[in-house]
Amino acid sequence: MISRIDHVSIAVPQRKGAEDFFRRVLGAVPGASAEDNVLKYYWQLFSLGDLSRLEIIFPTTEGSFLEGFLRSRGAGVHHITLQTPDIKKFMAHLDEQGIPYFGYNEYPDGRWKEIFIHPRDAFGILIQVAEFEADDWLAEEVKLPVGDRWRVEKIEGKIKLTLAHPGGGKVSIHLERKEVERLLEDLRRAL
Repeated sequence: MISRIDHVSIAVPQRKGAEDFFRRVLGAVPGASAEDNVLKYYWQLFSLGDLSRLEIIFPTTEGSFLEGFLRSRGAGVHHITLQTPDIKKFMAHLDEQGIPYFGYNEYPDGRWKEIFIHPRDAFGILIQVAEFEADDWLAEEVKLPVGDRWRVEKIEGKIKLTLAHPGGGKVSIHLERKEVERLLEDLRRAL
């Protein structure tokens, strides 16, 4: 039903400062971003380490849907985004459970389908549930090339094994020689 938490979205009053903090201080790598002229806001996705992601959202002009949130709460967590493999099945599940949702939106290119669960129905947290391919939204440097599921490198006498993660991006582990030999043996046995 839910594959994973994709990202935490943080509302900030303006881009300046927030983007610098995430990039310079935390080492975050910027991914996809866009401006929404209807809701009058901008969003920027960031990757941290192998699998963690944050998003900053901020108003672009007066009348943004974020104005009330920022006025009453200040900068902070706005929502969490959960990934589902099938938004329609998840909506049917919510209907069966008697949980209301709102804001169904399917972007024209079909790469993103979303709904929201209101904080009053989710213990004070705005939850966005979306169907998408995570790699579509990430910077090239935080994922393996299309078609590659792993990469093996020798670094400082160790083996670095990098795997494509089903939730987008990649994850790496460093292995000592004995661990590599044990892994090879386990793979041989599994065949």
